[in-house]
Amino acid sequence: MPSASTTIVSKCTICPNQKSTLKSLKFSVSDLPMLSCQYIQKGVLLSRPPYSIDNLITLLKHSLSITLTHFPPLAGRLITDPNGHVHILCNDAGVEFVQAKAGRLFIDNILSPLDVPDCFKEFFTFDNTLSYSGHFKPLAAVQVTELADGVFIGCTVNHAVTDGTSFWHFFNTFAEICKGAKKISNSPDFSRTTVFNSPAVLKFPSGGPKATFSGDEPLRERIFHFSREAIQKLKSRANEHDPSEILGKQANDSWKVVNLDTNGNGNGNCNGKVNPVNTTLKTNTAAQISSFQSLSAQLWRSVTRARKLPNSRTTTFRMAVNCRHRLEPKLDPYYFGNAIQSIPTVASVGELLSRELSYGAELLHRNVVAHGDGTVRKGIAAWEDEPRLFPLGNFDGASITMGSSPRFPMYDNDFGWGLPLAVRSGRANKFDGKISAFPGREGNGSVDLEVVLAPETMDGLESDGEFMQYVSANMRATTH
Repeated sequence: MPSASTTIVSKCTICPNQKSTLKSLKFSVSDLPMLSCQYIQKGVLLSRPPYSIDNLITLLKHSLSITLTHFPPLAGRLITDPNGHVHILCNDAGVEFVQAKAGRLFIDNILSPLDVPDCFKEFFTFDNTLSYSGHFKPLAAVQVTELADGVFIGCTVNHAVTDGTSFWHFFNTFAEICKGAKKISNSPDFSRTTVFNSPAVLKFPSGGPKATFSGDEPLRERIFHFSREAIQKLKSRANEHDPSEILGKQANDSWKVVNLDTNGNGNGNCNGKVNPVNTTLKTNTAAQISSFQSLSAQLWRSVTRARKLPNSRTTTFRMAVNCRHRLEPKLDPYYFGNAIQSIPTVASVGELLSRELSYGAELLHRNVVAHGDGTVRKGIAAWEDEPRLFPLGNFDGASITMGSSPRFPMYDNDFGWGLPLAVRSGRANKFDGKISAFPGREGNGSVDLEVVLAPETMDGLESDGEFMQYVSANMRATTH
C-alpha cells in the first residue's frame, strides 16, 4: 500500500451562522467522568463527489455552520466556575475545520488489508487530546481528506460533551443539511433537569487529569464482519440451554451480584476502591438472549482463550449502555450529552471457557436486562458519594471493553452523493481489549466489530476456529 503521506491543505474556524440563545450547559454526573477520556474520533469513507473538491469544501463549511446553529454547545468552550462545577459556555467560539489531501491513497488500497491501515489515524485532528482540554481547545473538529478516488470525512468531538448517541445525531444532521435539508429531522434536547444533574463536584489534579491508559503499547486493529445469518446462528447457539441450570449453578455464585464503580462502570477504579451497588440478578428476566449479547459472548470467550490466562483468573466484559430509555420517566431519545453507564460482567476464566457459549451469554444478558431505572439511579448515587474520573483501560490484562453500538445510524450519513463505503475511527481511546461495534454496511442486522488487541492475542483470535467460523471471509463484499 502506498505511503499515507496525508498533508494539511488548510485550517480554519467555523462558527454557527446564528448566535446561540443557549448561555451554558452544566455537566452532569455522566459527563464529568469522561473528562479524562480522549475526544471521540469517528468518520465515513465516501466515493468521490460529482463536483470539485473546492466546491465540496465550500458546501461542507456552509453546512457545518448551519449545523452548529442547531448544536451550539459544540461551538462553545468548557469553563469551571468558582464552585468547581464544569459547564459548556455556548459562546459561538467555533469548531476547527481541516482540509487535507492523501492523493496517493485509493479506496481499494485502504479497505483491502486485514488490519486497519494506520492512514486512517491521519484522517482526524486532536490526537491524544483529553476532553478536559476543552477548557482551551475547540470541542469539535471536522477534517475532510481528499483521496485519489474518494474522500474521508472525519469528525472529532469532546467525549465529555457527547456520548455515541449525541455524536451520531450531530454527524447525521451535518450530512442531512449538506444534502439540502431545510429542516432537520430531529432536534437535540438540551434539558439539564434530569436525574444525571447533580450538585456533586469532581475535583481535578493541578493541570487537569491524565489519561488512564498508556496508549503506547503495540496493538493490532482489525474489523471483523458478521452477516445477519452468522449472528442468527450465534444467537440460536447462545439460547440453547436450560435457564434453570444456570440459575441453580449461580444460586451462591459471587458474580450474580455486580460491583459497579461510582459511575456504574465496573469493578476497578483509579484509587483502587470499589463501590458495590447490589444488582442481584433476578430470575424473571426476559428469556431470549439477544443477537448482540450472543456475539459479545463469543468474542469474550475467544479473546479470553487467546490470552492464555489461567483458569483461576477473573475476566471482565464491560459493555457501555444508553440509559435514555432505561430511566423512568425516559429521557428524550435526542437528549444531548452523555447518558451512558458501563455494565461489568465478571466470570472465572475456567468457567467461561469450559462451559457452553450460553453460559457467558446468559451472564451478559441478565446484567443488561437488570440495568433498569433503579440500577441507573444507584450508580448515580454511588458516583455522587465519591465523584471520580472514568478509568478507561485494561488494568489487569483480562478485560474487554465494548463501546459504540450497531444501532447507531452510521451509514445514514449521505452527504448528497451516496451512502458511506465504510466507517472507521482514529487512534483515540484504544488499548488492548477495546472493542467498538458498528452496523454492517448492508444493514439487515449485520455487525462489524472493530477489535483492538495485543498482537499475540490477535494472532490467537485469528486462529480460533470457534470465532472465525462466524466471520465473513470476503470483507470486500461488505464495503462495495
